[in-house]
This record gives sequence, C-alpha cells and structure tokens, in this order.
Amino acid sequence: MASVDYQSHFSIANIPFGVASSNTHPKPQCVTRLENNVIFLAELQRTGVFADILSLPEGIFDQPSLNEYAALPKVTQREVRKVLQVALAKPLPTGLTEDISAVTLHMPVSVGGFTDFSCSLHHVRNAGRAILNDESPPPGFFNFPIGYNGRASTIFVSGTPVIRPQGHFFDRSAPTEKKPIVYGPSQALDYELEIGVIVGKGVSRLQGLNAKDADEHIFGLVILNDWSARDIQGCEMVPLGPLNGKSFGTSISPWIVTLDALEPFKVAGPKPEAVLASHLEDIADSSYAIDMKVEILVGTQTTTVTESKVQDLHWSGRQMAAHLASTGADLQTGDIIGTGTVSGPVDGSYGCLLEITKAGKEPVTLADGSKRHFLLDGDVVRMTAVAGGADSGVGFGECIGELQPAMKF
Repeated sequence: MASVDYQSHFSIANIPFGVASSNTHPKPQCVTRLENNVIFLAELQRTGVFADILSLPEGIFDQPSLNEYAALPKVTQREVRKVLQVALAKPLPTGLTEDISAVTLHMPVSVGGFTDFSCSLHHVRNAGRAILNDESPPPGFFNFPIGYNGRASTIFVSGTPVIRPQGHFFDRSAPTEKKPIVYGPSQALDYELEIGVIVGKGVSRLQGLNAKDADEHIFGLVILNDWSARDIQGCEMVPLGPLNGKSFGTSISPWIVTLDALEPFKVAGPKPEAVLASHLEDIADSSYAIDMKVEILVGTQTTTVTESKVQDLHWSGRQMAAHLASTGADLQTGDIIGTGTVSGPVDGSYGCLLEITKAGKEPVTLADGSKRHFLLDGDVVRMTAVAGGADSGVGFGECIGELQPAMKF
C-alpha cells in the first residue's frame, strides 16, 4: 500500500487517542499523536504531568484499549486534553515518544455493539434510483434515523486485509427470467464511506437519552468503511435486513478524534422535515464541517472517486445515540454507531460504488485505464477525512484496506 504522511492532520489542536505498540513498548497501550510523533501516555503519566487531575485513575493508560479512559466524565477528559496541549508544546523526556513509522496501531476500543444507520438522504435516493428506479426514501426516514444492528466482532483496524466473502446471491447471468440463487464468492464487493461514532460514558438500560445531552456520552469519531457484498445483501434483504452481505468486515481508522477537537468546526445540520419526538430534538449546530475522500489504489495508480461532506448527513451522531436509547436499550463504552454512507447530491460526491456505477450498470474508469463495476481482488480502498479544511490541523489520517481473494472453508 502506498505510504502517505498525515502529520498535518495531527497538530496540537487535535490530540487524538489510539492504541499502539512498538519494539520498545511491546504491550499495546494508550497513545496520542502530535504530527508524526506517537506519545505513550502511560509513560507520560508516570512523569507526574497529570498529577493535578485527581479524577484521572493511576495506570489508566496502561490498558490495551481506550474503554476505561473513554468512560470517564467529559470534565476529566478536557483537563487531560489541556494538560497534553501544554506538555506537548515542549520537548518531552527521552523514551516517551516514537515516530509513527516505528509503531503498530491496534483497535482503539473494545467494541461490544455495532449499529449502522442510513443518515444520508442523498445516499438513499441515489441507491433507490440505481436499484429500484425509485428515489423515494424509506417511510420513516424523516421521522427517525433508520438503521440495523451489525456484527461487532468483525470490526478491525485500518490496514487489516479484507477477504472477499462467500454467500448466496441471485445468478444474474442465468438465461431464465427467474434468477436462481447460487453460492460462491461475492461478485459485487463494495465499500461505504462513513463516520463512526464511539460511545464514551455509557447509558444504562432504561435510562434513555436526549440528543441535546448526548455529547457527554460520545468520546469521538473515526472514519468507518462498511465493506458491503451487494449481491449477497440484495438476496438476503428480502424480507429482512443486511446480514452476511455486511458482517464479514468493517474497517475503522486507528485514531479517535474527540468532540473537543471538533468543536471549532460545528456547523448547522439539515433542518427537520417532520415534527420530531422530543428525544430527537438536537442542538442548532448539529453537524461538523468534515471533508471526506475515497481513493482506489491499483498498483502505483491512485484514483479519487469520491469527495463528500459530513454536514450533508440528515441525522447527527447525537440523534443516532438517542434513538438507540429510546427503547430503553443501553449504550456501552466502546460501542460504535455508523452514520451510513456519506454521500452528496452530485457526481463525484457519491460514497460507494453502488451509487457511482448505478448498481453496476455504468463502470467507473480508474487512473490506470481499467474499469470497475465493483471492486476486484487486489484493489486498495483508502478513505481520509479532515475537519475545517486542509490547514486546520485536525484530521483523521486514513482508513485503508486491501481486498483479497475469497477463502474456502
């Protein structure tokens, strides 16, 4: 995979959180990043830099996931952020940092639950036109965020290879009018450009949650690629929702960008088109100015296929969290909530190949001259995101994965 330097994404204004290990720090543990320097937070805590934050437990950054830290109250996390911004502005003692090239990045949180929503009106309309020749959104789209529960155990960190899944699908090449269902490697492998919302402080069962209060329970955001086998998905969604067409793999970027880092980039979201239940009423600046991009890499050639904006989504992360809790369900620290495909209104802003190729009818031409209806084995998909423009210093780095051939079980 092509190497890209994302140091401009990680300025002192960002202070993201992740989990890393290295030759000198063999145990995965909590870290932050400044430009291309990875800072091992347990080592930093042992210097006493956080001594005045009495609500920060000793050894909390020694953990192999961020769950314990993410569950802390926002007031504690903000104090940690302020201390880090002061401390990282000065030279640090030897042994606390390593270059990004010397570390291995791991899953930043332990994920107990994964729910994927469909928050883009542009996506549901584009997909509806491509598949059904009908752009009408689902009946409840304007009343509540629609979604389904995915498989948390197959979420993995950026850089992990993606294996083409096998499953059942309609054989579209059959000469008969009624297409038979066959079993084999998916012939319509796709990506979906999304934002993942990481739950911080949990919500107890039967507690409920209002969208306006939900920031206290959101630790931060990641890039999320919800890999999709469109043929398997299309076969199994009559009459139920996605299952094996989605559950084989979901990639997330390794760095969690906190809501405090994103605060300067808040913007107004779409206005409700229906009267909302009280728990779904959101704050005025309900979205973030985040620019997202998808590239397909083939050999040494890179093709930008999508550039879209998070602020085009119809529902916010706060509303998704509130909707999940509205039945009395709990939210657990580390749970991931996906926004669904981030798509815009015009060509070049569609967040998946299903939309770009009109369900495989019109191929996209890549930089090497080859064409794609859907992904081929060996294709690499790279997603990036930056808040507030390239010079803001607040970005997500990348979420990248290479598609590899199906395995026989």
